[in-house]
Amino acid sequence: MKFFIDTANLAQIKEAHDLGVLDGVTTNPSLMAKEGITGEENVINHYKAICEITDGDVSAEVISTTFEEMIAEGEALAKLNERIVVKVPMIKDGVKAIKYFTEKGIKTNCTLIFSAGQALLAAKAGATYVSPFIGRLDDISTDGLTLIEDIRTIFDNYGYTTQILAASARHPMHIINCAKLGADVVTAPLAPILALLKHPLTDNGLAQFLADHAKAAGK
Repeated sequence: MKFFIDTANLAQIKEAHDLGVLDGVTTNPSLMAKEGITGEENVINHYKAICEITDGDVSAEVISTTFEEMIAEGEALAKLNERIVVKVPMIKDGVKAIKYFTEKGIKTNCTLIFSAGQALLAAKAGATYVSPFIGRLDDISTDGLTLIEDIRTIFDNYGYTTQILAASARHPMHIINCAKLGADVVTAPLAPILALLKHPLTDNGLAQFLADHAKAAGK
């Protein structure tokens, strides 16, 4: 399973990259705003900076909601770097835009997926990724992991090559369960990724090993 980091924070992206597990980055307007990145030129330069850190795909989201505007915005984003994936919302014009981008050889990520039907439409249009938001479904007392399972079954039934990018992962068990269900990618903030490192028995065992070594060395 690929690990993407869901942030626009360059320091966190670099930390995940240096850990050796980073396969890509997802961003959105909210994450850009959180980092104080405003204005078209600043946003463009920030995407370029992200692409300089990671060797993987970088999802850059369009702001437009009409077909023509999404095409213009998406084509401009795709020209920034070959690793840019145009992130398109799951709306009618978004599906049309995904079809257009696919025919032009531009990679796409269909975002704001909350049902298997939406994922199926995006795959039919040729999306490179679909992004089901599991955490937001959990927030309204709906099992987001069931959606991952349903999409996996449908894609496997028909041989769709669209990758399932489990988004809105909030904690390490989201990541583990998505891996068990066969999600191709999970995107999460840095904290849940780093949380996978931790286990009290590892900490206790290491402390014991170091203590025994010090004792044997006469320290």
